[in-house]
Amino acid sequence: MPRKHVLVKGYVQGIGFRWFVERAAAKAGVVGWVRNMPNGDLEAEAEGGEEALGAFMRELRSGHPYARVDTLEVRDIPDQGEKAFRIKGW
Repeated sequence: MPRKHVLVKGYVQGIGFRWFVERAAAKAGVVGWVRNMPNGDLEAEAEGGEEALGAFMRELRSGHPYARVDTLEVRDIPDQGEKAFRIKGW
């Protein structure tokens, strides 16, 4: 199953963006994790079908009302076989 590593750059910390990402993952049907980075970015990994990953990425780009996503850096990585989506600490 495809898996993506995602760096979200912009105004994405201090506004509940990780919880938004967790809900977006559940809505899209992907598994993985999300965490804040010390530099103000947000990092995530998501695994699922191509359509599910596409829906998840679209939601990250434009879904949170208080966020400003400047860039979304996405790259393919090996799958992990995870069973759920979770919020991680730094």
